[in-house]
Formats: sequence, C-alpha cells, structure tokens
Amino acid sequence: MPKFQPDPISVFAPAKINLYLHITGKRADGFHLLDSLIVFADCGDQVAVAPADRLALTIDGPFGTTLSSGDDNLVITAARLLAEFSGIEPKAEITLTKNLPIASGIGGGSADAAAALKALTELWQISPSQEDLLNLAKKLGADVPVCLAGTPSFISGIGEIIIPAPALPGIWLVLVNPGEPVATPEVFAKRDGTFSNALPFDRSPATPAELATLLSDRHNDLTASATLVAPVIAEVLSALQASHGQLLSRLSGSGATCFALFDDESTAQDAAKSLRADHPMWWVQAAAMRT
Repeated sequence: MPKFQPDPISVFAPAKINLYLHITGKRADGFHLLDSLIVFADCGDQVAVAPADRLALTIDGPFGTTLSSGDDNLVITAARLLAEFSGIEPKAEITLTKNLPIASGIGGGSADAAAALKALTELWQISPSQEDLLNLAKKLGADVPVCLAGTPSFISGIGEIIIPAPALPGIWLVLVNPGEPVATPEVFAKRDGTFSNALPFDRSPATPAELATLLSDRHNDLTASATLVAPVIAEVLSALQASHGQLLSRLSGSGATCFALFDDESTAQDAAKSLRADHPMWWVQAAAMRT
C-alpha cells in the first residue's frame, strides 16, 4: 500500500487560452478535429488536497457557488479514476478555489482536473508514468491532456495530440468574461459546418507584435457560432479592440471569454482598469502568459 503524506498539497490550475482555434474536420463518432495553439495565463484556480478518511470536495472562491461538489464534478471524477488506476481507496479532502468564471472557454474545469491528478499523485505517493497520466487525462476530457502539460502547445486530433510550441515572446493578456456561461455543445451545433486548414508554425516570433502578426493569419472558427449563442461576445471583442495598446483581440475556445494581447504589464493593467470602469459587471483580469 502507498504511504500517505500528512501535509496539504496545493497545485495551481491556470487559465487555458486558445490563441487560435481551427476546426479541421469531424470524425465519424461526432468528435471534431482541432488545430490550436494553447497557452496558459498566470491566473487561475487552486486545487488543494489533504489526507482524509473519505473522498470529499469543498468549493470556495468567487465563482464557487454555482458549481456542484458532487460526483459529477470533474475533480471528483479525476480522483476516482486515479485511485482506481492505482488500486487504492480514493481518500482525500479536496478544496477547489474557483477564481475563473464557469463555462467560459478558458479550460477551468479541465485545468482543475489536471491539477487534481498532479496533487493527488503527490498526496497518495504514487508514481504513474507520464504516459499513464496522459491516458487518464484523455478519459476526463479533450482539454485535460494539454492542461496536464501546462506549457505552450499545439494540439491536434480531438486534443490528445500535443506538440510543444516553439519559444514564444513574453506577452501580457487581458481576459474579459461578460458573465454569461456558454455551453460548448451548443456552440458547435450552431457552426456552419465548414472546416479550416491546420496551420501550426515552427518559427519563434521574437516580439509580441510578431506573434500577433502570425496569429492574424489564423482565427477562432467558433467565434460566429459562439456569438449567436451569446451576442454579448461581439461587445466584448469590440471593447478589447478599442483598448489602447492591444495587438490582437480574439475569442478563446467556445467562449464567452475573450482576450487581447499586449506588449507589457503596464499597458495591459491600464487596459484592464479602463475596461472594469466601463463595464463593472464584467470579469476582467490582466495576466502574464506562463512560459
């Protein structure tokens, strides 16, 4: 039996940003094929685990009240899956501090599940291989494998093929969510059905402006359908595009969170401050890209 570690363990679950997202096809089973450059922001949720005689989840934080802590929560699913794989009883007190909006296109639930896998592996003192962890992540959802990797990556397939991105310049992002949850299946259902080419790149842009230029030749194929589901997305994008110093503004994932790229912290923070003043009901966060 594995030894149990007594001290609580906390793992950061960063926001996932799709710098671009192309839908390149659709499998016979209905899953869509993707091409996307994913990065992570230095803001996110926190998953803490501690020894316990049962498995329990407590959720706090500014967005914690709308989430279920029952068996349908992906963090609980991840814990049970890891315990079953390891042949142990799933015993832990898990605390999820929910700082990211719910159903917002920035991978909150997937990042939380990936963080839970990492934290519980340490708590339970088990040593699954990276391949085993990746296989468990695939069972939890299309975004969980890349969230487990946690570094800038191109993804393809349905999200399970992960290729490290070339070195990217230090950039700042401003994330904006208007407070309207968006269901990914509904966004896909409203797509027009056309597909895009995969356009990963292998050169390293030297500056944020060069990165923005590269990204301007790419797009988010879900923007139009997401805007049909949540028309406020158009207002968010317009506000970001009007922000002083923004290099590129775009929807992340299936929305409704949008982002803009900035050269530096001060410009990003100024833009975030202005957006909060003009739209006090929106969630606005300036954050560095994690490298």
